[in-house]
This record gives sequence, structure tokens and C-alpha cells, in this order.
Amino acid sequence: MRVCVAAVMLMGLSFLAEAAVKTEIIEYKDGDVVLEGFLAYDEALSSLRPGILIVHEWWGLGEHTKESAKKLAEAGYVAFAVDMYGKGKLTENMADAAKWSGEFKSNPPLAKGRFLAAHEVLASRINVDKSRIGAMGYCFGGTIVLEMARLGLDLDGVVSFHGGLGTTQGSGAKDIKAKVLVCHGADDPLVPAAEITAFQEEMRASKADWQFISYGGAVHSFTNPAATGVIPAAKYHEPTARRSWVAMMEFFGEVLK
Repeated sequence: MRVCVAAVMLMGLSFLAEAAVKTEIIEYKDGDVVLEGFLAYDEALSSLRPGILIVHEWWGLGEHTKESAKKLAEAGYVAFAVDMYGKGKLTENMADAAKWSGEFKSNPPLAKGRFLAAHEVLASRINVDKSRIGAMGYCFGGTIVLEMARLGLDLDGVVSFHGGLGTTQGSGAKDIKAKVLVCHGADDPLVPAAEITAFQEEMRASKADWQFISYGGAVHSFTNPAATGVIPAAKYHEPTARRSWVAMMEFFGEVLK
């Protein structure tokens, strides 16, 4: 028995030694705006692998998004946490967050430009298979990746966690190519029932390949441990955070193969 236990421990230590997640701060630009993204990948893997773009919450590119990039790197992906706002623009002030995110709601070309700037960074990495790229996002970021899918961008799949479901694109999706997964808090007061209905009707009309998972007991920001409920509508919910991550990993495992 001791020999078996020791063998298992050695195997585990060997795996940890082989997994070598490396992170990099990447400075890039969209026009004249300097942006600063966060890249994570496993150095121990030599083959080309799928890439995943991660779009942050309305606060800006913070630790929650970066930790997600590391977890995806551990799973064998090259993950790039996108900077939508500009280098150094991270806040805990709701007024600032609302202002910064609002600029994209009223300006879809701006959102597309920022997203494509990050996509170019990820696709240019020598360890990324540029034919296999997906995107995910939290809150504001979830809304952004859904809008990118609606624009018909060449993405294999997009995942929205507790994101807004409305669109600024009139009648919505016309040429959606990406497969879609929405992970939604069933008790999220920030997303009205009418918005959910409209989104689902839009997906049906576009003949998209889509999934919508509604998690009981969860409100907004259910994935983020920093959401302590100070804002009542936004609170971390561990079971839903765990279950939705598993759902996403299964989704990307299918669409990025």
C-alpha cells in the first residue's frame, strides 16, 4: 500500500513539474490607444494549441480575469486577457466603470476594433493554432463576446458569464458563425426576463448553435470571489462558479477540439 501511495504522489509531482504556466504582460495598441493585456500558456507544451480571448468585467482588467487565464493555460490553452479600456484603467468606482463600459455600448465599431486588436495579438503567437480561437467574458465582457459573435467574427465559440444579453445591432445576429454558450444567474436582477426572451428568439431566428444555462440561486457576478454582496445584485456563488466553469470547459473542448 505504501508503495502504491508513493507512486501516486510521485506521479502527481511529476505532472506539476512538467506543467509550467508562464505569464506575460503584453503591451499593444488600437490606433493611438495603448493597451495592456495578460497572456498565459504552458511552456511545457510544444505543439500548437487553441487560443482563448477573455474579456473583463466593467471594472477593467483585474485579478479575476487573470486567474481565469492561468486556469485555461493549465488546461492546455493559450489564454489572452483582453484590455478593452486602455493601460492602467482599472477601478473600484461604479461611476467610472459605468462611464468606461458605456462608451462601447454606444459605439460598436470601437468595441470591434479593441477586440480585433487583441485577437491579432493572440493569433500571432507562435504557439497558437490561429484556426482554433474562442472567446469568453464576464459581465461587460460577456456582452462584448456576444456582440462579436453577432458581428459574424471568425470565432469557433463564445461563452458569456453573467453578461447582458441585449444588443446595439438593431435586429441582432444575421451572420453568426461562432457557437454560443450563455451561463446566466437565474436570479440576476440586472437582466430582465424580457431581455432573456428576446435573446433566445434572436438566436433561434439566426439559426445559431447556442446553449443557455440558467443557474438557480445565482445573481450577477456569480463567478467572482471578490463580489461579496456589497452590491446586492452582484454576489459570488461558489456552486454556480464551479458548475459553469465545467460547462465552459466541456464547450471549448468540443468546439476547439
